[in-house]
Amino acid sequence: MQHFPGFIEDKEKEWQTAGEGIRRKIVAYDPSVMLVIVDFEQGAVGTLHKHEHVQITHIESGVFEVEIAGEKKVLKAGDGFHILSNVEHGVVCLEKGVLIDVFSPMREDFLP
Repeated sequence: MQHFPGFIEDKEKEWQTAGEGIRRKIVAYDPSVMLVIVDFEQGAVGTLHKHEHVQITHIESGVFEVEIAGEKKVLKAGDGFHILSNVEHGVVCLEKGVLIDVFSPMREDFLP
């Protein structure tokens, strides 16, 4: 996958399977930051996990039960959440939707 500063066209980006009922598209990245779109089917689960990356997520559409450090909250389109490094978190998609994730630094484990 080629990446560099400049224009980003959706037609050049491919979806990757990220779990049952979950797919993601890496939009852009450099070593310091990564932007990812994640599409969830209703009922899909982003299992609890943690990583060294700081994460900020915007809920573009749908409804999600979000768990951060053991606390749960239902969030909907227009809402978001911020995860610090190594804090356990996950989501359950209650209504089909899309999350827009920003990671710092980039998630090398997401690259093909």
